[in-house]
Parts: sequence; structure tokens; C-alpha cells
Amino acid sequence: MKSFFTLTIVLATSFGAMAKDVADSVIRVASTLQSYNPSQPWEKTSPHKRRALAAVLPNSQVLTTAEMVTNANFIQLESANGEHQIPARVVAVDYEANLALLTPNSDQGIKTLGQFKALQIASPAHLGDTVNIVQIEDNGMTLITEGRIQSVDVAASFVPGHFFLNYQVKASMQSAANSFTLPVLKDDKLLGLLTSYSSKDQLVEIIAPEIITAFLKDAKNHVYQGFPSLGIGTTRTTDTHFRDWLQLSSDKGGLFVTRVLPNSAAALAGIKKGDVLTSISGKPLDRRGYYQANGYGQLFWSHLIRGSHPIGSTIKLGLLRHGKPLEVSATLKRAPEGIIPSHTYDKAPRFLVKGGLVFQELSKSYLQAFGENWATRAPLNLLDAHNHPEDYEKGRKRLVFISAVIPTPATLGYESLNSVIVEQVNGQEIQDLPSLIAAFKTTPENGIHTLKLDGQPETIYLDSKVSDTVDQSLLARGLPYLSRDTQ
Repeated sequence: MKSFFTLTIVLATSFGAMAKDVADSVIRVASTLQSYNPSQPWEKTSPHKRRALAAVLPNSQVLTTAEMVTNANFIQLESANGEHQIPARVVAVDYEANLALLTPNSDQGIKTLGQFKALQIASPAHLGDTVNIVQIEDNGMTLITEGRIQSVDVAASFVPGHFFLNYQVKASMQSAANSFTLPVLKDDKLLGLLTSYSSKDQLVEIIAPEIITAFLKDAKNHVYQGFPSLGIGTTRTTDTHFRDWLQLSSDKGGLFVTRVLPNSAAALAGIKKGDVLTSISGKPLDRRGYYQANGYGQLFWSHLIRGSHPIGSTIKLGLLRHGKPLEVSATLKRAPEGIIPSHTYDKAPRFLVKGGLVFQELSKSYLQAFGENWATRAPLNLLDAHNHPEDYEKGRKRLVFISAVIPTPATLGYESLNSVIVEQVNGQEIQDLPSLIAAFKTTPENGIHTLKLDGQPETIYLDSKVSDTVDQSLLARGLPYLSRDTQ
């Protein structure tokens, strides 16, 4: 009993000293966030607040997650003891990697933050390593939770479909204030940022230091570029009959290329739909797309692109085409945004209200507004466009659709019309929202705007004089403006 008591005192003293030191290297972030209303894109939703704990870095900068600054109206840094409150601005943000770099927006704030003890970025960790998760209560008390790295994988922490290296840490967290995201330390250095915690499984997910290091290096440039993408869609080659058809031998792995994005790194390298991607930078891929990573074991192939090379790097890709091996070189670049952007954070949605018809450009953010089960709850035709954009790409920069109908004299009979894709207006092909606005400015035949739709009904008509009158009436009734053609 005596030896146990002595050990407890030693541990408590050690953690107490650690907590005191850590308090000088972390800072609270308080954000006021306000996004645009998906159904009424001319207005914003009610603002809400979010609080977290961030890491202080050299040069009076602060690292937090992108979720903390998404559509932010105001960002403030607050010291643990409440003595300092410093308005801040965003230096660089990457929503896909879920990282944001902040700095005070005044010389005095920069001077104040410069008095903090800046954290250095830790080296990559290993399975079984011990880490410390930092929390600070409202009363300024620092809490240190010890955890152990249980596994390493790639995962999407914010924007669905964008996967980056992260650690899964086993830890029993306490409920504390400012805990939306938290710094995670190893050997008194910043290992990563907490992005999620499961109290049921007692598992913490954190962004890995390789991703943070790449983000910070890019953020030093005047224009932040982001992480590269190969620009392909793939599927596994685990099915025996599928492998036979692909002429894959039993000892060969690889991923079947189901789609190549136009103007992507893969397209420019000559990769084609139907190829089998067998290796990246000399690393063979197995049938599920995993490779053997030094120190981490099996990792998904995307880390060889998004976590291992910056934009502009040239890499070697091993392919199998019609059963014959082939090697190509690809120069990595940002993935083309495509006709349906994966997110529109911090961008005002483009829209047009004409006679009561509300037109918007489709984005994944719009679909996600249908709730947690948006992949099944959103309109089927819009989901089809999202899942098969290649069927809609020809002649389009964005996918324009009717999102709602305001009952007016111009929209009689069309009140139930919504989520219908627009193909033509007055005989002009609709490439994006600006082209839609331009089409409505043309003088229509017989004074009637003709809209061709991808759905039912196939064609609708809008009286130009009546719709112009309705537009002025909507403005008089409080609609702030009829259109937004820039973001």
C-alpha cells in the first residue's frame, strides 16, 4: 500500500508540472459561425458559437481545425486564465484536411501571443506510443488525459470523401469545456488535433503530424495550394471472376479504375477508365488498395498521394491495361472541382429568382442539408447526378436546378416543381448560373421564356412581362436581391 501511495504522488506531481507547462502553449478559440440557408440562398441561418482548444505555434500563429472557422463571422483567441482576448483572422484553411492556421489581426495581439511558449510539431508516432490529450476547464484548470495509439488509417474527418492519415487513440476522456477539438501532445510536442471522440468505444481520432507538417509548409506560401489528388475513382479487385476478366494473376493486387476526372493528374498522365492501378511510387497495392507503409503497417493507397507528396511532384504509377503492364508518370495537382463541388464553405451560393422560380447550382453541401441520411433522403435525380456526374458533364461547368418555387402569378401550376435540373433557357445551353442569368436577359419569342428541363415536365414556360412584374414585387416585399452570380 505504501509503494502504491508513493507512486500515485509521483504521477500526480509529474502531471501537475506538465499541466502548468502546457497551459502556456495552448489557447482557447471562440468562433461565431453563420452559414447560408440552403433553401433560401439569399439569406443566412442563425449564428451559432463554437469553442475549442488550439495549439500555439511559432511566429504568433495558432493551429486548429477547419471546422472551427467554417463560415466564421468572428474568431477570438482567449488565454486559459481569461486575461487575454485577442481577435484573430485566418491565415490558411484546408477544409478537406480539416486544418486552419490563425493569427491575431492586430500588432498588439501578435505581441501578446508571442509571449506564449510555442509548440514544435512532433515526429510521426508508432503503434503503442503514449500521447497526452489536453483540456482546459472554464476555471483555467488544465486536464491531461493519457492515451495510447491503437491503430493508424486514412479517414475523412470533415468533408466526406476526402481521406487523410490519422491516429486512433485509446483514451478515457472527461467532459470539459472548449472540447470541440483539442491538441494532442507527445514528448511535449504537438502530435495532432483531436477530430472526434467515441465515449462508448473510448476512441479518439487525431490528425497525424505528417498532414499538419505538409499543411504548415504550404501555408508559408503567399497562396495556399492544398493537397494533391490523382483524380480517379476506383473499386477493389477481390472478386475472382472479375480478376479473371481483368487478366490478373493470383499474386497481383491492384484497383480497377472506374472513372478518370477530366483535366486531372491521372487524365494528363494518360490513365484510362478500365486500367488497373497496381503500384504507386514503387509500392505495390493489394486487392483492396492497401500498401505496406513503414512504421504503420497496412495503409490505404490515398496516403501515397495526399499525404506523401506536395502539388507539382511527379510520381511513377504501375498499371495493367488489357492484361499488359504499363508504367506512367503523373504530375500531381489539385483535383478539378467538377460540376458538383464537394463543399462550398465560406462561399456565397450563386442563385437566381425569376418570377418565383428559385435556381441554384448543385453542391454536396446542398445535398447534406437534407440531414444525416442525406444519401437516401435527398431528391433521387440530384443524388443520381452526384453519384454519376460523368453523365451530366458535357457542356456544363456547374449543374443548375430549380430548388424551390415561390407561389406567384408567374408560377401558377408549377408550385410543386422542385429539384429539377435545367438544360436550356430560350434555346441556350445552361453551363452554370451566370449563363442562366444571361439566357433570361435575351428577348424571348412571343414574350415567353421557354425552359427545357431534365425531368417532368420536360418543358415549362414563363411569361416575361408577368415574371418581371413579380420580380419587382418580391423586391418590394423584402427579398434583398434577385440574383448572385459571383462567390
